[in-house]
Amino acid sequence: MRLYRFLTGPDDSSFCHKVTAALNKGWLLHGGPAYAYDAEAQTMRCGQAVYKEVQGEEYSPDVKLGDY
Repeated sequence: MRLYRFLTGPDDSSFCHKVTAALNKGWLLHGGPAYAYDAEAQTMRCGQAVYKEVQGEEYSPDVKLGDY
């Protein structure tokens, strides 16, 4: 099965650590990062799509993506 996640966070080192942790668990980058201004919080937000191939398992909506 192929899993997909979209990681989000503030434009600071915590977001970079979140993406780095996913990469070290075998997730791969899908495209480039996205940036947007959060007017309510008056800060920039980041997003990065990642995906992962998991062999021998079937996808269902009950899959907890964070477990992979």
